[in-house]
Amino acid sequence: MATSLLNRLLGTLGQQTAKQVEPLAPPVERYVTNAAPTTNPVSSELRDYPPVERWNDWTEYDPKHWPRKVPRRYTLVPTVCFNCESACGLLAYVDVETLKIKKFEGNPLHPGSRGRNCAKGPATLNQVYDPDRILYPLKRAGKRGEGKWVRVSWDEALNEIAARIRKAIIEKRQTEIIYHVGRPGHDGIMEWVLPAWGVDAHNSHTNVCSSGARCGQAMWMGYDRPSPDHANARVILLISSHLETGHYFNPHAQRIMEGKMAGAKLIVLDTRLSNTASMADEWLSPWPGSEAAILLAIANYLIRTGQYNRDFVRRWTNWADYLRAEHPDIPVSFEHFEMKLQELYAQYTFEFAAQESGVSAEQIERVAKLIARCDGKLATHSWRSATSANLGGWMIARCLWFLNVLTGSIGVEGGTSANVWDKWVPRHPNMAPHVKVWNELTWPQEYPLTFYELSILLPHFLKEGRGKVDTYFTRVYNPLWTNPDGMSWLEVLTDERKIGLHVHLSPTWSETGWFADYILPMGVGAERHDLMSQETHAGCWIAFRQPVLREAMRRLGKPVKDTREANPGEVWEETEFWIELSWRIDPDGKLGIRKTFESPYRPGQKITVDELYGWMFENHVPGLPEAAAKEGLTPLEYMRKYGAFELRKGVMPTFDKPLAANELANATVDPETGIVYTKTPAAPSSNITPVPYFEPDPERGRPIGVKLEDGSLVTGFPTPSRKLEFYSTTLRDWGWPEYAIPTYIHSHVHPSKIDRSKNEAVLLSTFRLPTLIHTRSGNAKWLYEISHKNPVWIHTSDAERLGVRTGDLIKVVTEIGYFVDRVWVTEGIRPGVIACSHHLGRWRLQEDGGGRLSTALVELKQEGDGQWKMRQIHGIQPYKSEDPDTSRIWWEDAGVHQNLTFPVHPDPISGMHCWHQKVRLERAGPNDRYGDIYVDTKRAHEVYREWLAMTRPASQVSPNGLRRPHWLLRPFRPDREAYVLPQWKGAKVVEKKS
Repeated sequence: MATSLLNRLLGTLGQQTAKQVEPLAPPVERYVTNAAPTTNPVSSELRDYPPVERWNDWTEYDPKHWPRKVPRRYTLVPTVCFNCESACGLLAYVDVETLKIKKFEGNPLHPGSRGRNCAKGPATLNQVYDPDRILYPLKRAGKRGEGKWVRVSWDEALNEIAARIRKAIIEKRQTEIIYHVGRPGHDGIMEWVLPAWGVDAHNSHTNVCSSGARCGQAMWMGYDRPSPDHANARVILLISSHLETGHYFNPHAQRIMEGKMAGAKLIVLDTRLSNTASMADEWLSPWPGSEAAILLAIANYLIRTGQYNRDFVRRWTNWADYLRAEHPDIPVSFEHFEMKLQELYAQYTFEFAAQESGVSAEQIERVAKLIARCDGKLATHSWRSATSANLGGWMIARCLWFLNVLTGSIGVEGGTSANVWDKWVPRHPNMAPHVKVWNELTWPQEYPLTFYELSILLPHFLKEGRGKVDTYFTRVYNPLWTNPDGMSWLEVLTDERKIGLHVHLSPTWSETGWFADYILPMGVGAERHDLMSQETHAGCWIAFRQPVLREAMRRLGKPVKDTREANPGEVWEETEFWIELSWRIDPDGKLGIRKTFESPYRPGQKITVDELYGWMFENHVPGLPEAAAKEGLTPLEYMRKYGAFELRKGVMPTFDKPLAANELANATVDPETGIVYTKTPAAPSSNITPVPYFEPDPERGRPIGVKLEDGSLVTGFPTPSRKLEFYSTTLRDWGWPEYAIPTYIHSHVHPSKIDRSKNEAVLLSTFRLPTLIHTRSGNAKWLYEISHKNPVWIHTSDAERLGVRTGDLIKVVTEIGYFVDRVWVTEGIRPGVIACSHHLGRWRLQEDGGGRLSTALVELKQEGDGQWKMRQIHGIQPYKSEDPDTSRIWWEDAGVHQNLTFPVHPDPISGMHCWHQKVRLERAGPNDRYGDIYVDTKRAHEVYREWLAMTRPASQVSPNGLRRPHWLLRPFRPDREAYVLPQWKGAKVVEKKS
């Protein structure tokens, strides 16, 4: 019997200890980390691993030759995992004889992951040596989607793409260039590139991922993401299966377990019994969308019993703005606000929350009492899950943060911080100014408050004739598979009148890449340069992803100038690609683009990657030059050697920072609001992490802080009031006054909208499998052996009513079609709710179409105008390749692509696609087969129009003639003049006063 791939995977997961072998070099003592001892009684550091001083020359025995002792010499190269957004550290073991990477283990010096990795980290090896990967630039030879390709040179591809972009820029068609990215895997590079082109071209996956959570956070504090200190919390409150599958889940999981082991109580709100829920002290399984009702009931308990931090609420919330605006007839005093606060939330009783959610009032009360006793140490987090699944999901995030505000658990040890306090993105050289164009294909007028681009609506906008795309880049993104309504994507991707040139930047085959004009092979995580910094815990770090073989060759005296010389085939990396493409767009420098990409060390010459990252490390990473100098290294050499640098340990908020004397030199204070203004110009920041921006007041200057009741002048929060905004004047002034304070919004799948007597249910499709990576898992054989099915979870009572058992086929009917899947009957889901993981269901249209480890071969037919039907011909099968393991494949299932059957549901405020689907369940008929999919794109467009009608466009609600509140976060922020609505151009704009 063939050896199981899983057994081989398990052999790679020994992340906790170094291999104990007799080295060829003199033996050394076991290496112990010199990190400062933790105050947590739980050990948080690895104690045994290859010592750093021997990473250049490390020897251990080859396990394949056991019991013989066959030594192998390695050079250990630190890099960063690219298999989720956590950016955990990796050590690549490169055989110095063969220059082959033999394995990946954890980098113990990485402050976020601390040497530990999940299964996805070691599986990077699969991606490097995937026998189906794309090694050379390809250009389509037939019609889009026909599957005919020819190999071309990089020069041919670069020259054609550069010429198109140059022509569009010269002809003032900048909005016809769109760069569409999924997980970027880097910080700052496109903020350097795209503004240099003068285009508003960035499009992201954010509104299928996190727009809801971002919006709810930003309306409170300006910053749009949290950074919880799980390890030191007394209470950890998670909305989602966060411990095993949430954002930054490996670094977070470590610290959540440390917190639990130190005595913290873990509370999980998740309709599904996830692995995290199984570890919780309190698991609440609410009806989807009712989470805000539970959170507000807890808030009401804190308010009603007086168990909230009165001093923090008085000092840091804009309660006075609320009273002045909504109750001008009563005195502006905190005591009067407290009276109103009790009135506002009295309706949210435990009984009300129980009725809405299905969770017992007794359990909600128990949870409320735990939170009341958190002593200011409440660590909260929500990503995807409820905030990304429901109409009004952004309000769930707003209500969750309300509990942090009431308990004073913000910016303190054991509480929750803003992401930017724990994240560092250094500036690039020669940064271009803000562009002067606004792209309505990504930032339409209907969604002035969205977070961020309306990526899911691009096919519908193109169908409506709102514009066209001349050059379209897709990078680490597979919208045809990942997004809802994939068949609408297919229709526009095959229409050259709508998309002129589609360039797919990818190391692997994908459903979207199949419909590209060029597929350009970019390096996987071990084959590229990137900077990464994530808010994984209470601290701040930056990590350096580097091409492993390039660095190994440099150490061995074989340096290269171009990463293609080290990577397999002609695989490149994006950093060098964007520099070269930009140089060719502006070959003579007349467009002003070239100057951005000139070397800061060699004027007029093209910058190299070593110069780019060396310059940033030298100039914009505080403390790194000094740390490197102590070891006789340059900052670049330091980062090559260690792979990461820790800027700070512990919590460090900025909102309570006193304003410096030089900041107050030309300052004035508004007597009513307390906002501090200065006419001194702002100095450029060395950190380009996106933050809200407030344009200077013509008379008073720019806001820099706030005067508190005790007279202190502090930085405050980057909000209009410079405080935490219990009362959002932005929501009020931009057409949504009913949502100005934390409240409860009925989801589009509220129980009143589900008729269970007709077998209607809510489909929960947002949960992850901890071993898969969205669309990037398809070339990782170890991961697909572990996870290759996505059955429909169904409660035993619903299964009994339908007459189905585990393994039976069920037809799930959505608004625009249906899919057929197997069922898994379980008590781990709420009655009336079904669930299906979004990771699976990969497919291909040709037998040799690539991605055979993870895709089913399908037949795709268009049976009428907008009517598409997909049927699986066969599942995953063993095949012969350069990798002998592909002939040992034993699994057949590739899962079912449910996302194809979902219409777009963009929340009218946050722009978040509301993933939950109201569905009807049917037993599969005699003609239904596993994996069958039917979609009607005409109906999909009708649903898009129905949700579009729910919006309140900027043209109707803007108080000042702008497309969007200028202070609100917007990546790649254009120049102020681009914000002005077309119909307001030339008009005198008067700001509406609160």
